[in-house]
Amino acid sequence: MEKAKRPEWLKVRAPHGENYQNIKTMLKELGLVTVCQEALCPNMGECWGGGTATFMLMGDTCTRACRFCAVKTGNPKGILDKDEPYKVGEAIAKMRLDYVVLTSVDRDDLEDLGSEHFAKTIEVIKRNNKKMIVEVLTPDFNAVPELVERVVKAKPDVFAHNVETVRRLTKKVRDRRSGYDQSLQTLKIVKELNPSQYTKTSIMFGLSETDEEVIETLNDLKSVGCDIVTFGQYLSPTDHHKKYLPIVEYSTPERFQKFEKIAKDMGFLYVASGPLVRSSYKAGEFFMKGVIDKDRENQSSSLEEVSVEN
Repeated sequence: MEKAKRPEWLKVRAPHGENYQNIKTMLKELGLVTVCQEALCPNMGECWGGGTATFMLMGDTCTRACRFCAVKTGNPKGILDKDEPYKVGEAIAKMRLDYVVLTSVDRDDLEDLGSEHFAKTIEVIKRNNKKMIVEVLTPDFNAVPELVERVVKAKPDVFAHNVETVRRLTKKVRDRRSGYDQSLQTLKIVKELNPSQYTKTSIMFGLSETDEEVIETLNDLKSVGCDIVTFGQYLSPTDHHKKYLPIVEYSTPERFQKFEKIAKDMGFLYVASGPLVRSSYKAGEFFMKGVIDKDRENQSSSLEEVSVEN
């Protein structure tokens, strides 16, 4: 297969700036990992320059081996930093964030697949700052209701899990232990446990998916109550390793615009669509902050009305 040529309009800004360097130094001192670094995110310079970052919990070694991902694969053998939730809380305080995203590697080596660690980190952050908005981007937890429930009960403001690609390509793109229906089921369980919980997912373009297949995926996501969807261009971590999938094509800005409109017309609460958009993207965070702040105001007003009536 002939390698797709990167178009002129797809440019990535190299990380730089004082704030970027400060965050990089602080994270190294605390021994923390960000998905920004491990997944070679193209927006790292832009987001870190603005003082935001997505924290990756439970180490830098994933037990699964998806063919699109730059995170290293291996067996962590149950090793887990129990102090990490507190370290993340400290880093967030220093960064002066009001919206934080937590994600993680897959940890199939742990009995609970890491759900307790996720939940504990959310709880520590919320305890430190009740106003903090916390978005989580989780593994599928094998769609085990009890494990998903532990995270939901910690009350993240947004619960994200990525379906990544269309049904036909899932076995080729993702680890064999992951699955299209398993991901849908995870998102469905979240909504069944808490119907008011915002749920989110992401789809990559550039792996030979057809428009019809993308629309089918959107319909499947709507059927499980997913609220938010993002579309981004797949960018291979390297052109020189057989582990990673090659880029079949670069989707045009027009295609991203088309699917943004399609998804909005289908009733998704928020859609972010563009070549460099990733599931944890600051434009989406800004939008969701507005939505969640409004929800909190409405809840506060309702409580005040109940108090007056009593």
